[in-house]
Amino acid sequence: MNTRRLLAVSRKEVLHLRRDPRSLALGFAIPVLLLLLFGYVLTLDVDRVPLAVWDRSRTPESRELVSRFEGSRYFQVVLRAEGYPGMEAAIDEGRVLAALVIPEDFAGRVGSDRSSPVQLLLDGSEANTATIALGYAESVVSGYSADLEVRWARAKGLQGIRPPLDVRSRVWFNTGLESRNFIVPGLISVIMMIISALLTSLTVAREWEQGTMEQLLATPVTGPELILGKLVPYFLIGMADVVVAVTMGTLLFQVPFRGSMPLLFGIAAVFLAGALSLGMLFSVAARSQLPASQMAMAFTFLPSYLLSGFVFSIDSMPPLARAITYLVPSRYFVKAIKGVWLKGVGLRTLAAEGALLLAFAGMTILAATRLFHKKLR
Repeated sequence: MNTRRLLAVSRKEVLHLRRDPRSLALGFAIPVLLLLLFGYVLTLDVDRVPLAVWDRSRTPESRELVSRFEGSRYFQVVLRAEGYPGMEAAIDEGRVLAALVIPEDFAGRVGSDRSSPVQLLLDGSEANTATIALGYAESVVSGYSADLEVRWARAKGLQGIRPPLDVRSRVWFNTGLESRNFIVPGLISVIMMIISALLTSLTVAREWEQGTMEQLLATPVTGPELILGKLVPYFLIGMADVVVAVTMGTLLFQVPFRGSMPLLFGIAAVFLAGALSLGMLFSVAARSQLPASQMAMAFTFLPSYLLSGFVFSIDSMPPLARAITYLVPSRYFVKAIKGVWLKGVGLRTLAAEGALLLAFAGMTILAATRLFHKKLR
């Protein structure tokens, strides 16, 4: 492989990017836009759930229970209902997600040390949000019940009730449980896949469509020199996007960075080489820009978004989908970048993911160079 010829191909691709500033701007604008959209708009947190309350008891005890919901950051009472028809209409219209019904004999049962049922109606059409809201409601009611038990014990002259288990939770790596800290690091994987889908999938195919490939075939440039030479400028653009993403994540979104910056960029460089080579492989195989871009979007962006564990937990997927995720390289990169960024783990912990990403990069580069034939067909 001749380094001079490889750099000449890279210079040619840089000149093309200078003549086509829209592609260059697209390569930098899309990552920034995605970071802003996902960082500010997409959230997995469930806060301020709109709640309707029908207090049939209208006693200090029932009002205290309602105040527990109002004082929680997870609920917001937006409707004081007077019956089931009003609550059902509010749920049907989407004005509330949950409805709390306190029975008439609530105070009497609580005062006589008897259990009192409390009804919570949930909008099951938003299953994930409803499940989380149910957990929040159970926590509020459990806290209220524990306080009632303590009051009852003190009224009986007891020192109090000591629970058999004292559970003290401690959250590591994301103490505030903010979904932004979970989303921003994983975005880098999606960003790099988009770079490969929108940029490298068009490089070789564009040469065939514009009729300039015949001129390249007439030069002494070999297939590997042509493929690698075209990859170099887009690799630099991709690494610049990683720098932008990491800078925005730490400074703009305040996601704490606990690991090694050189390790993160090293793993990102390996993954980026494989992702760009995969886009180049589609470009070589299709020999036309439209099919190449469609193949790249279908086989890179969608799997990295849906099957990498970036947004959706792999453990909750069906068995077949979980098996397919092992073929998605973004799965290993998402795990690696979250481990470095959020947990501060080292290369020893991520040795398996690093080896698999290195194998992915090597196989895609080899496949792209082998598939390219320096002759007209």
